[in-house]
Amino acid sequence: MSDWTVADLEKWDEKICRVGEDFGLDWFPIDYEIIDYAEMLGAMAYTGLPTHYRHWSFGKEYERTHTLYNMGQTGLPYEMIINSNPSIAYLMRENALYIHILTMSHCVGHSDFFKMNRMFAHTDPDNIIDSFKSAGKYVRQLIEDPSIGIDKVERILDAAHSIKYQVPRYPGIKYKTNAELIEIEKDKMADNPKYQPNLGKVPLRPEYNMLRFIAEHSKHLDEWERNLILIVEESSKYFIPQALTKVMNEGWACTIHQKIINELNLPDSLYLPFVKLHNQVIRPHLGQLNPYHLGYTLFQKIIEEKGFEEAMTIREVHNDITFLRFYTDEDFMREHNYFSYSFDKKQQASTVDDISDQEGWESVRDSMITNVGLNRVPVVFVDEIEKDNTLAIVHEHDGRDLEMNYARKVFENIKILWGDEVKLITIVEDEIWEF
Repeated sequence: MSDWTVADLEKWDEKICRVGEDFGLDWFPIDYEIIDYAEMLGAMAYTGLPTHYRHWSFGKEYERTHTLYNMGQTGLPYEMIINSNPSIAYLMRENALYIHILTMSHCVGHSDFFKMNRMFAHTDPDNIIDSFKSAGKYVRQLIEDPSIGIDKVERILDAAHSIKYQVPRYPGIKYKTNAELIEIEKDKMADNPKYQPNLGKVPLRPEYNMLRFIAEHSKHLDEWERNLILIVEESSKYFIPQALTKVMNEGWACTIHQKIINELNLPDSLYLPFVKLHNQVIRPHLGQLNPYHLGYTLFQKIIEEKGFEEAMTIREVHNDITFLRFYTDEDFMREHNYFSYSFDKKQQASTVDDISDQEGWESVRDSMITNVGLNRVPVVFVDEIEKDNTLAIVHEHDGRDLEMNYARKVFENIKILWGDEVKLITIVEDEIWEF
């Protein structure tokens, strides 16, 4: 039996918004949708976007989560919110009132972060829902086209998904065509006659937007195939800011929901279960990073030392990498007992590399940074189209070798998209390796 009505939610939403405004927060209007647990599973599978194009991987994720949920091995998120204007957030019908109050307060924090953080400036929140809707409609049309069909569509989407993060990692970097790059180089040559680049090289510079480069330069793609690749590219660019700011975004939302609820003067029947739930959300996880815990505790440190106004500024200008590098220190790392470890292939066991003492805390912090967000995903760039139309790509080695079985599968997918030979250069066990 539910302990709330829609009128109750509307009343608490009004109170939450009033408190948020008093704190100086600035967020998109939030449209809440009340759904049941099965619909929440679907929203999770489609990353919260009801208009996302259809693909078998989303159905697979739905079935996996549904099975784990029924077995009691996973829970469902208390909140899910879309970066759009207005923001769309989901409330699960089965949840109690205190969970909804926390969720709505948490969503105010997320929407404020989406609107104010510079990483999201190019995500086009005003039009993103319509953009995904158009992409979804286009994919359905291709699937229903007798001359194309689902198998051909999924072959291209599968291959494109395998390199969906091989696009510029930092928002705002605009893709330049090779013709535009040639004009830039000609201007440099005019200013400096001694500067003589090879204008016949394609691309002129290392190209990190592999999806768009292949879509524009492959000689074997049909128009609909190019369009599918560009749809995946646009989708990736929308989600990348969320991957770049997972620690900050969740930490800020937890900070805001706590500040708001502390001002609501909740009765004990609502406040005490909130405290229990809040502590569950931000608790540390043994052997792995909990972004909620890391982001929340670091924002609490900043607020205690520098004030809430400074935290407001930080939430505008930083991403996870700069956030952790600038604001973690030895005391913070030691207090939370962070350490780094790795898997020793010879011993077939995990070993501790460093602990957060005076000599090791910076190494632990750097290891933490290399394992947040997209830093766990290898970076590969296009180096050159060779004379026989071989696509030469290079793995930007950062001390971590590629997982070879996975790399081979991705390599084959790149060949599917390119349609000709592909050459990949990387380093394996300190030796240059060529696929």
